[in-house]
Amino acid sequence: MVTFNLMQSSSARWQIRTRPNRHYPFLSRHPWVMANALAHATLREVTPEAPSDDGQSLSADTNAAETDQPAAESDPADRQLPACGEIIDLLDYDGNWIARGLINPASRLRIRLYAFSSEEQIDDSMWAERIEQAVARRRLTGPANPQGGERLIFSESDRMSGLIVDRYADCLSIQITGGALIPRTETLIREVTAAAARHQTPCQKVLVRMDDATVKHEGVSEETLAELQSLTTLDSEADSTVWYQHNGLEMAIDLQDGQKTGGYLDQQLNHAAAASYMADRRVLDICTYTGGFALAAARAGAKEVVAVDSSERALDIAKRNAERNQLTNVRFDQGDCFDDLKERRERGEQFDAIILDPPRFAGSRNQTNAALRAYTRLNASAVDLLPPGGILVTCSCSGRVSRADFLNMLVDVGRKRGRDLIVLESRGPSPDHVFAVSCPESDYLKCIVVQVI
Repeated sequence: MVTFNLMQSSSARWQIRTRPNRHYPFLSRHPWVMANALAHATLREVTPEAPSDDGQSLSADTNAAETDQPAAESDPADRQLPACGEIIDLLDYDGNWIARGLINPASRLRIRLYAFSSEEQIDDSMWAERIEQAVARRRLTGPANPQGGERLIFSESDRMSGLIVDRYADCLSIQITGGALIPRTETLIREVTAAAARHQTPCQKVLVRMDDATVKHEGVSEETLAELQSLTTLDSEADSTVWYQHNGLEMAIDLQDGQKTGGYLDQQLNHAAAASYMADRRVLDICTYTGGFALAAARAGAKEVVAVDSSERALDIAKRNAERNQLTNVRFDQGDCFDDLKERRERGEQFDAIILDPPRFAGSRNQTNAALRAYTRLNASAVDLLPPGGILVTCSCSGRVSRADFLNMLVDVGRKRGRDLIVLESRGPSPDHVFAVSCPESDYLKCIVVQVI
């Protein structure tokens, strides 16, 4: 575990060099520096005479204390390496300045980059400016619905790697995915709350969360996690269930224990788009979560909607959502997505439309092939339950699976099942989920509407 107390002085800054020829992605502003791309670290005094032009060598330094150890090895407490959350300058192997970021020695994603000009500092004013820009960016597509939901900050896409902020009515759900941001969380909360108010969406409650996988990967101690969670302003556990408007429906989500930030705002427009195909059809919604696709289909005039999820808690909320919206043409079954489809095929069931919105199958590059096999199996099982002319809405939220790979997976499904698959729509996330071209992983969501012949 690492300490999150900033030990950095105003007169010194760490410089870390990349290994030979490992710096090219960062010249294109990719914000992730993995541990295996780094060579060695140098603690360098910052003086008014220090070079400031991009690309100038910073390797000559008589005040530096340099270690030839890889920048992944030492305990930051002994000052042989930076502590978590410290500001570092990233140099190429020859000592040319590339970018500035924050380091977490406990994480495989060792450095997150935020500044690509040597004159730009990582300070409170930078966070305030970027948060204001991010919230204002959401207003480009129209005014906000104060009772609705939207993504205000999307990590790398808004030049704030490690920070995700969603708004549900008057509640902010803040998800920290980068441990190096923890010492700055209070500043981030203050600036996001102020920016939301300036843009006519004042928020009264704040939830700060970090999921279990992030806690493990970022090396966050139980004590630090407790301190982070203490910044939450929800009054009680019951207060974590929040109602907001979603495509004309009243929807509840669980801010405290729900998936991601509590809900899936990225699918908001896809819920509505898929519903336009569902009138008078018998619909199966696999991985329904709190019922986004299922309830939209039910309201659009589906004859019957069967919604399936493995989580009892999610289904309880989905049932409440159906009752709140007086939708009686939907029922909820608990089960595993693969097992449920298999059992329905064995019973000879058929549906006019099937929606597949599984969780992420690939969290890293080396899981991509296994993920594609899982998608193939899932989609092939769904195709087995569709008659000619049936509608398949299939989704992937795995950023490591490209759109081209996902479509090729559907080609494989058609070949295996001897069916033609005609794409009616190839969709992405709602426009509040912007993506940065320098970080293709941020273009993660695929939602493909297919007619199966």
